[in-house]
Amino acid sequence: MAAALRGRKVAGGWGRGLKGGVTDAASRSIELPNEAATCAFAAGLAQRSRQGDVIGLSGPLGSGKTSFARAFIGAAIGAGEVPSPTFTLVEVYQSLTGPAVWHFDLYRLEKPEDAYELGIEDAFVEGISLIEWPERLGALLPQDHLGVTLVPGSSETERLARLTIPPSWRERIDGLDRG
Repeated sequence: MAAALRGRKVAGGWGRGLKGGVTDAASRSIELPNEAATCAFAAGLAQRSRQGDVIGLSGPLGSGKTSFARAFIGAAIGAGEVPSPTFTLVEVYQSLTGPAVWHFDLYRLEKPEDAYELGIEDAFVEGISLIEWPERLGALLPQDHLGVTLVPGSSETERLARLTIPPSWRERIDGLDRG
């Protein structure tokens, strides 16, 4: 996995700023030249995730969010087939060795308060929350979430991952960059 990312960091550093309510957040961008690199990056984040982590996954339709989520979940709990929760809005994947991964696809969420009906409060405490379309949560999105925005790159398969990194993730992201 490290080989897929080595030398691909585009920009970064521990700049201070505000984004999505995250204070003292850093930003970093990583080039992902193909789907394999995107999946390797997702798997690396999954291996560094802990109970209570919230990861917001943003980007336009077709940017690779669902592929990223499937790779993340597969790495986190060893799942083979990982369906998208597009129609159910949430899927919970139990792990035999660690916290469950709660995968939310909030594209169809009508208002932030509707997330309570999905069990989002339990997810934030008991599991690892992977949230597609996190902006739909508004103020309910925890301030210390890791933000991952996928945007198309210069080729059909290339993506750029733009990270908004709260203090709780800094060392873990550094570890990902070093492999």
